[in-house]
Amino acid sequence: MESQSTAGRANQKLRTRTAIVRAAAELSRTGREVTMPEVARAALVSEATAYRYFPDLVSLLREAVVGQLPTPEEALEPVAGSDDPVERVAAVTEFLLRHVLARQGVVRAMIAATVIRPGDAAARPGLRFGLIDHALSPLAETLEAADPAALAQLKRDLAVVVSAEALFGLTDLHGLDPQDAITSIVHTATTLTRAALREHAATGYPAAPGGSGSPAR
Repeated sequence: MESQSTAGRANQKLRTRTAIVRAAAELSRTGREVTMPEVARAALVSEATAYRYFPDLVSLLREAVVGQLPTPEEALEPVAGSDDPVERVAAVTEFLLRHVLARQGVVRAMIAATVIRPGDAAARPGLRFGLIDHALSPLAETLEAADPAALAQLKRDLAVVVSAEALFGLTDLHGLDPQDAITSIVHTATTLTRAALREHAATGYPAAPGGSGSPAR
């Protein structure tokens, strides 16, 4: 009898935890600000109960967004047949920023948490880095082989602009419309990529795939 009671309590705890995670996941897709009280209401539990399962909002959100992050292949689907790094960078930049806009409540919460607690930054999903790596993969046999430091620098440069922080800086601080902000960031990302390709070509190394003449997007 006691074992049945123990099993019942364990099952109830699992159901409660699952309900909290599911509520957070559903709210994250709305793009609205996500708070622990709002998650608790959606899960039909008290805020205190939600905090018993998750010490803070960010730890809950990390679990809630598992499985929601898109793959590099999804991001590059519109240019899947292209090996032009400029075109590929434009595609992943726009894809990432639209993904951020659609889930900006969660993204803002995670950014805020890592600003307050920099030590937690490693646990924040690093979607941009995988997208940038995949976009620049056609350079693996040219620029990386000839000048790995140059490719590493380009990836760092792109990480600064292909980011939620850059998007929110333009919309929140500069007052740009989200579409205008995306257009501006795509322009910056492709300009950086073209500049790196031109410098690569000027060194006399073999030309990178796709060249550097793709139109800005």
